[in-house]
Amino acid sequence: QVQLVESGGGLVQPGGSLRLSCASSGGPFSINAMGWYRQAPGKERELVARIISGVTTDYADFVQGRFTISRDNTKNLMYLQMNTLKAEDTAVYYCNIVGRTTRRGEIVNFWGQGTQVTVSS
Repeated sequence: QVQLVESGGGLVQPGGSLRLSCASSGGPFSINAMGWYRQAPGKERELVARIISGVTTDYADFVQGRFTISRDNTKNLMYLQMNTLKAEDTAVYYCNIVGRTTRRGEIVNFWGQGTQVTVSS
């Protein structure tokens, strides 16, 4: 029903910037939370940033003010602006949406396929 597609990843030098985008499409549902997660080789997937109930933002400690999560409701887009990137930010970044279907109130949890971010000199 719902598809999430990430884009904007790539190779960037330390200190550089990238903006990740997540486009969503599919059936209607109410969103409880939307966010970005990442997974580096040999590590567990971890939260990067999320928007809860469309108002509250939550960032992982390692972000340290470098990243900004935002959304454009009219275009069904979610963004992650990443500045001052570090080598340890290298990972596959995934967008995620958690919500409920408007018809039956079923909990839904959608993930994109991920986009590779590589920070290297």
